Amino acid sequence: MSKVGVIAVGQSSFVRAYPGSIRELAFEAFKDALKGSGIKTEQVDASVICSAPEYDKQRTPAGLVAEYLGLNPQPTFYVESVCSSSSSGLRTAYALIASGLHDVVMVLGFQKMSEISSAESQERMGRGADIQWEAPFGTMMPAYYAMYARGHFEKYGTTEEDLGLIRLKSSTYGVINEKAVFRKSLTLDKIMEPKYIATPLKMMDCCANADGSSCVILASEQKAKELCEKPVWIRGLGMATAPINMAGRDTFSGLKCAQLAARRAYDMAGLGPKDIDVAEVHDCFTIAEMMAYEDLGFAEPGKGKELIRNKETYREGRIPVNVDGGLLSKGHPIGATGGSQIRTIVLQLRGEAGPMQVPNAKVGLVHNIGGVGIYGNVSIFGVD
Repeated sequence: MSKVGVIAVGQSSFVRAYPGSIRELAFEAFKDALKGSGIKTEQVDASVICSAPEYDKQRTPAGLVAEYLGLNPQPTFYVESVCSSSSSGLRTAYALIASGLHDVVMVLGFQKMSEISSAESQERMGRGADIQWEAPFGTMMPAYYAMYARGHFEKYGTTEEDLGLIRLKSSTYGVINEKAVFRKSLTLDKIMEPKYIATPLKMMDCCANADGSSCVILASEQKAKELCEKPVWIRGLGMATAPINMAGRDTFSGLKCAQLAARRAYDMAGLGPKDIDVAEVHDCFTIAEMMAYEDLGFAEPGKGKELIRNKETYREGRIPVNVDGGLLSKGHPIGATGGSQIRTIVLQLRGEAGPMQVPNAKVGLVHNIGGVGIYGNVSIFGVD
């Protein structure tokens, strides 16, 4: 099978309330991806549009976005796996190219969450779980991840301060990311203020909704070499699912879908955790990043807390993680999140990440979770 490469990436600024329409928001990332790339719109011969549709007032947004970006009459596809939608879109685009159906495919993720109120947003998030057996009881994302935090605490002795250290790292890098919503440095005392959302998770343990878009353009090996001076190659892709109903889960100290997705991505790439130079993980809550350390094999189960205590996941550490601030600082525009993570890794591997740059990064990993561990995507990238 020929290689598939990433030839351009782009992202809008992530903001709390974007003033324009979703088509204009999508254009922000598309424009950023094409800027300086030399790629012309007509060279994109298919598009994959990704979002969580319950936040959109527009029915069938793929058609709307394709039209606005000048991508008619090329085929367009719509992909949704809630928070991991644009990583699932990457997998779809990879398959379209590897199969020979298309040579250049754009993956564009977006979300304009400010179109509905916070209360409506929380209700829709709750419906991302089982609407018959769980949602009627008022279950929402903070409560679900609080269950996992409690499970991790009880099994491994993890503490609220360990989670606070993850948020402290996030704020350190959010300050230097011009695309992030939150660019204010925090102290551990501020993070540890007892403003509980769902015990043991406090306000600072939770990411915020945001509006934003991301764009990743992929190409076959031949086209990638023709159109891009520094293509970044997809080395491994892993995806797995888990029961949507919590009663179907057998552990609350890690996400099985992430563990299996990681194993599949490592196998495809012929690599292991020790080969990863820089990673982006899905830190919708601080406990999610803690579990990712262990699910991805960066630490043994229960030892993730040692990584953050020793600053091993900082830019200068053994395995830098979320040195763009992660979701906790960037915000979480659901459909755009995976693409933003991919963009960060591509910039890292090209040596174009500016003040966030990890020295000599050659292999990068993206871990993107949909819902409360319903969908798990792990993608591994490398440069020649």
